[in-house]
This record gives sequence, structure tokens and C-alpha cells, in this order.
Amino acid sequence: MLFLIAFFSLIGLVVLHELGHFLAAKKFGVRVEEFGIGLPPRIFGKKIGETLYSLNLLPLGAFVRLTGEEGQSSDPRSFGSKSLLSRAIIIGAGVIAFWIISFFIFAGLALTTGIPAGVSDETTEGVLNPHVRVLGIAPGSPAKEAGLQAGDTVQDFEKVGEFQSFINQHKGEEIVLSIVRAGQNLSIPVTPRLEPPAGEGPLGIQLVRTGNMQYPWYEAPVVAFQKTAEITRDIVQGLLGTLAGVFSGKGLPEGVGVVGPIGIVDLLRNSFAFGISHFLSFLATLSIYLAIFNALPIPAVDGGRLFFLGIEAVRKKPMGTNIEQRINGVFFMLLITFMIWVTIKDITRLFF
Repeated sequence: MLFLIAFFSLIGLVVLHELGHFLAAKKFGVRVEEFGIGLPPRIFGKKIGETLYSLNLLPLGAFVRLTGEEGQSSDPRSFGSKSLLSRAIIIGAGVIAFWIISFFIFAGLALTTGIPAGVSDETTEGVLNPHVRVLGIAPGSPAKEAGLQAGDTVQDFEKVGEFQSFINQHKGEEIVLSIVRAGQNLSIPVTPRLEPPAGEGPLGIQLVRTGNMQYPWYEAPVVAFQKTAEITRDIVQGLLGTLAGVFSGKGLPEGVGVVGPIGIVDLLRNSFAFGISHFLSFLATLSIYLAIFNALPIPAVDGGRLFFLGIEAVRKKPMGTNIEQRINGVFFMLLITFMIWVTIKDITRLFF
């Protein structure tokens, strides 16, 4: 059930992305021939006005088909007949839609259940459901040997300082920790060390206090905008750092991997273990990842199409339709091949 919710949430993001293209096209008078959920073959379709709304067999996203988008058309309402700026807005609207989705999710969380965040022990105002979580575990430590894992939530304690004081009072004694892991309650016996190595502590774990930060209605939009901007900045910086490492010969940083749609759905499903706020927060973050990916100047995604419009603006004339279609076709096949490879890796990792 959780897998299906996560799966359709991901599909929902793509549908709203295509809705951005759809609304912008309508705004600039471009004829929308079809708005489809899923990819063909078609299961069901209903024409309303000039647009066919369809439900398709392959649950791999959504699409919008515009008149004159893939070739020359004499129709005055075709995509190609519009100004360079209008076409750029129509293409860019899909990317912007992802950021708008993230903003509204964070704004809604800020007003209701709160935005999951790390908070200090001293922070009390606006903090809902504070708890202590394991952030990291030292190799060979009592926590490692006892089976504690990063992400475990320690019950009965709302502040890191309180938990640390409890551990220090029971050095050398076996204690039983009440842990929540992936929605399951566990009791884990562990014995804090009397003389731990420098910088590790009696258990050898790194802790963080987390909670859901709630805000009044007049602050929620500002916080949502800041959160969306901060995550965007962090993702871009991380991407640039990763690319710099790859091109310098260092390879991918330790712990960095690539996941496909199945892996993403599994991550969304796992986020449910920490509550609906964490699930929605992860969904908002994923939306930002998709915005940045779609904005990259790679043929076959929106950023690539904007790149071709940039070339048109410099040349004062469009590139040949056949050339652009061939380039997009080659990169689309490369992208599909890459996604199939990543999906196979995800299936192998998750089910075998």
C-alpha cells in the first residue's frame, strides 16, 4: 500500500510538471492537442473542447502534445508560430512547476504538522514532536555491536543532553534502549563504555535532535520560500562538487549513488516510517531535484530545449528541425538506456 502511495505521488509530480506546460501553452494561445497521463498505448480518452485528455497504459509519467511542437506547421496557433519568449516560457513553465510544488508543500507543512528539521536542545517555540535520532555510528563501538543503526529514533528522550546524561550515569552497566526503526518498536541492550576513545563517547554514536517546526500563517510563505531556495542551493553545490570530482579523476564521492524511478519510489516509501511530515518533506525535496535535472542543458529534457532556443536567439533563426530532432532522439535513447540500467540495479538491490 505504501509503495503504491509513493509511486502515484511520483507520478503526480510529473503530471503537475506537464500541467505547467499545459497552462502556459493555453495562456499564449497554443493549441494543446492532447494531455495524457501515462504513456501510450491509450486506455481511455475524452475530448473536451480542442484537447484530448487521455489515460494511457504505461504508468511512466505524463505528456502534453502541442500543435507544431515537433515540426513545421502553418497553424497560427502552433507552438512554432509563437515568439521566442513565449516558447521559452511554455517550456520553462514545467521546470518552474516543480519549484512551485515544493514551495506549497513546505508552506502547508509549516502551517500544519510542521517542517521536519534539526533543532537545538534550547529551541522550544514552534517545535512539535521533538525526539533524539541517531545520525552516525563509530566502527567497533558498543552501539555498532548492539545493532543500532543511523536513523534510529531513541524513545523516552526529547533532548540530546538528556540522553547523554542518562548514558553517562550508566557507564559500564547494561541498559535497554527503546528504539523506533522503520515504524517498528525495538528494545536493544547495550553497555556504555567506561573509557571511550576521544571524540566518540560511551556508546560511540552521533546524535541529533529533530522535530517539526511549525510557523504562524504570515511566516509560513517566507519559510517555505527560504527552504526551497536553500535546498536548491545545496543540490546545485553538491552536483557541481560531484562533477568536479568526476572530471578531476577522483570519481564519485563515497556514499554517492544513482537511483532510478523504482529506487526513488522505495525512498519515498521508507520516508513514511518517520511520519507524513517526513514523507511530504522528502516529496518536496524530490520535486526540487526534478526541477534542477529538467533545467540542465541536456537534449531531451526541458533545459535542452531552452538551450536550443538560446542558440536560436543568438543565430536570429531556428536550427533545422531535423537536426534538433536527431539530437534529441539520440540523447533520448541514451537517457532511456541509462534509466533501464539504473532500474535493473534498483531491482537487483531491492529484491535480490
